[in-house]
Amino acid sequence: MRFPVSAPTSIETLLQRAHQLTGQSFAQLAEDAGLVMPNDLKRDKGWVGMMLEQYLGASAGSKPLQDFPELGVELKTLPVDEFGQPLETTFVCVAPLVNTSGLNWLNSNVRNKLSCVLWLPIDGRRAVPLGQRVVGQPFLWRPTAEQDQALQRDWEEHMDRISLGEVEAITARQGEFLQIRPKAADGRALTDAVGPDGQIIQVRPRGFYLKKTFTRAILEQVFNAV
Repeated sequence: MRFPVSAPTSIETLLQRAHQLTGQSFAQLAEDAGLVMPNDLKRDKGWVGMMLEQYLGASAGSKPLQDFPELGVELKTLPVDEFGQPLETTFVCVAPLVNTSGLNWLNSNVRNKLSCVLWLPIDGRRAVPLGQRVVGQPFLWRPTAEQDQALQRDWEEHMDRISLGEVEAITARQGEFLQIRPKAADGRALTDAVGPDGQIIQVRPRGFYLKKTFTRAILEQVFNAV
């Protein structure tokens, strides 16, 4: 594959590129792309996703858009174990903590990001050296009506608490499938949020994450139907 890779012009092209990655090791992909592979992901957690975005021609970068905005497709890597089970939660997007009065589920960034997802399962086993880990079989996913409604319930519950100034009281246990957690490299990164008395306070940024129970159900939905 030649670099730099242009943005795909169709979902079919995107899927074709994704399937070309299946079974390839991170070391081989990094070498072909001319990338320096870190020893581990402790300080480079997003490295694998960045590499795969480069191969697939993602254009959104750090903007709050889908990774392939022209196609309406978001890319998500999913680290799994030897049994194909998710090893961690999946980051969706940053949670808005101020100016939330005009937001609703239909215009939320969570729904936009999850409306159509290209999932790329990857070997996430820490016992396997990073270079030897491989990319799994990709698949395109759109939420069912039931999944959309479940995510909406969680999103509305979280956003109600944020608007009421209760962001610091939200824990990762809350939400059936969609949780909110601090999203920052360390505790020194702060952002504005609504406080208990309506005042602006400083808190760690928050992010929306899909719980492992949700992504596990997606994997079962897709691969058990094959």
